[in-house]
Amino acid sequence: MAKELRFIIVPKVAHPWYDEVNKGAQAQANLLRRELGVDIVVDYMPPTAADVAEQNSILEKAAFSCPNGIAVDLVDAVDHMTSIHHLRDLGIPVVLFDSPSPDPGITSIGNNYAQQGIIAADCLVKLISHTGKVAVMQGYPTAPNHKQRYEAQLAVLQKYPDINVVDGGIDNDDIETARQQASDVLASHPDLKGYLCCDASGPIGIATAIKEAGKVGKVKVVSMDGIKPILEAIKEGVIEASSATIPKMQGSMSILMLWQASLGVRMPQAIDTGIEVITQENVDAYLADVD
Repeated sequence: MAKELRFIIVPKVAHPWYDEVNKGAQAQANLLRRELGVDIVVDYMPPTAADVAEQNSILEKAAFSCPNGIAVDLVDAVDHMTSIHHLRDLGIPVVLFDSPSPDPGITSIGNNYAQQGIIAADCLVKLISHTGKVAVMQGYPTAPNHKQRYEAQLAVLQKYPDINVVDGGIDNDDIETARQQASDVLASHPDLKGYLCCDASGPIGIATAIKEAGKVGKVKVVSMDGIKPILEAIKEGVIEASSATIPKMQGSMSILMLWQASLGVRMPQAIDTGIEVITQENVDAYLADVD
């Protein structure tokens, strides 16, 4: 067994959600280091913005350093990411986290993203009594997980003839963009009753815009994910609930799978890390667990 292993985490963008992924990855590395007596290093390499070209560039840079494996959350479909094919040609193990994998040769670590979107939309529909105007904000539109959530939410809303769906903006996984887009939507639709989103940037920006517009309680928000700013907004009553991934587990399982891949172990197609539903009734327990 090698005396040193180095793995790299490449998220979509620098963001608090990915900081939680990194914490989980570092914790798993520490555990393996202690139990195996092997020096395991995890390098975290976030792009400055969610962008295909920048992520490809970072992945190529990562490949040049010859790591023992790379975990990546893609901003586009696998087939559109030239760097992924290059990594595989070089024999560098790759796993995806928070992103589905259509390729049986690449392990996906995350959850059912369509189901996550359905949970959020169903919750919002009940909150607004199956009627009214609802905005849905997209994340990074080509990101497979964001796309699946968005399409699933629209499919739920379209079942209800008394719900009118309006464009909620596109945040491109940027919190300030989400705030600006949500502010415009709230101004354009003063009768808006509900807001959905597809990533962890959307709800933070939407919550800020709602507070600035004096719409707390008037516009019901059901979000994605459960990082601290989202939990605080749920506690405050600005966000009603969230359909949440488990980022620390995704980071932890990414390193565990990359370690196994470095040993030549046959990899599973997918690892489901689950979905948690966070509400005002149980948010205190999640806040107590925040680092």
